[in-house]
Amino acid sequence: MGLAGLIARRAGRRIVSSLPALLGVVVFTFLLMRVLPGDPAIFFASGPNAGQAEIEQIREQMGLDKPIPQQLVLYLRDIATGNLGRSMTTGQPVLSDLKNRLPASLELTFVALILALSLALPLGILAALKPNSIVDNAVRFLCTLGVCVPTFVSGLLFIFAFYYLLGIAPDPTGRIDIFASQPPVVTGFLLIDAALAGDWEAWRSAASRLVLPASTMALFVLAPLARMTRASMLAVLTSDFVRTGEALGLSRRRVVLVYALRNALLPVLTIMGIVFSTMLGANVLVEKVFSWPGVASYALDALLSSDYAPVQGFVLLMATIFVAVNLTVDVLYGLADPRISIE
Repeated sequence: MGLAGLIARRAGRRIVSSLPALLGVVVFTFLLMRVLPGDPAIFFASGPNAGQAEIEQIREQMGLDKPIPQQLVLYLRDIATGNLGRSMTTGQPVLSDLKNRLPASLELTFVALILALSLALPLGILAALKPNSIVDNAVRFLCTLGVCVPTFVSGLLFIFAFYYLLGIAPDPTGRIDIFASQPPVVTGFLLIDAALAGDWEAWRSAASRLVLPASTMALFVLAPLARMTRASMLAVLTSDFVRTGEALGLSRRRVVLVYALRNALLPVLTIMGIVFSTMLGANVLVEKVFSWPGVASYALDALLSSDYAPVQGFVLLMATIFVAVNLTVDVLYGLADPRISIE
């Protein structure tokens, strides 16, 4: 069996073993939404002064007039057929809303993760090469600062400094300037769609608006990535094969970048998968601060409105993405370390 076949079989086994966990997430979220205070029918029936007949009509439309076990069975049936319900807030199917908003969240998360990795890996390596030095202490201080400052605080500080004081950043009102032409939707990622269309003005507008929110998220996740890189590199640099390579006359650069770094990447891959999943689901504050039309802000608006279907669809989406990320990390393990069999 070839490599592709082994990966496909591993993916199939992981997906099947994850189905009970996904079912548990769906049931738990469904029951949790039902015990939250407030009646969504009253909210969508024009407030507490609405007539009882209007409220009962809304309850019937939302399926809230049925017993909870029957509601759960109907909801599981709808999920099995690809129907996540309809949002009472937007009036659109939840699946359509998530499909339209997910690329915005993914684009922001990918750019932020790339930016964080581009800083965390060099900083972690430098700190490991010079432990307890000024460089090491500076890296640890930067990591501590990134963790201690909440994302909404750092985001507001970035806006105040670069938009209000310096005037070098665009206004934080979405993914692209309102006066720029929207590129044809191919992938939903504005940078990719604008590049495919050859619309470089739209590309520059989208890229400039990504800088501040992506930097805000990158600063927050910089700490775990840099600390894991530092700890893993420190452990590898004291191993026997590193000392053997240096004794054989290999250059320090080659030993560190080719041999030590590759072996130190496995724990980094693990934390990177966890960080990516966390960023995608927990970037709601960043999306709110920068008016970013992502799935996290969409779920928060639905939660504040007691709109059940979008929140349940969002949680199911995050659980599915978490499973997919874990599977990707397993595959990358096999590619990063030949000693680990994909099978």
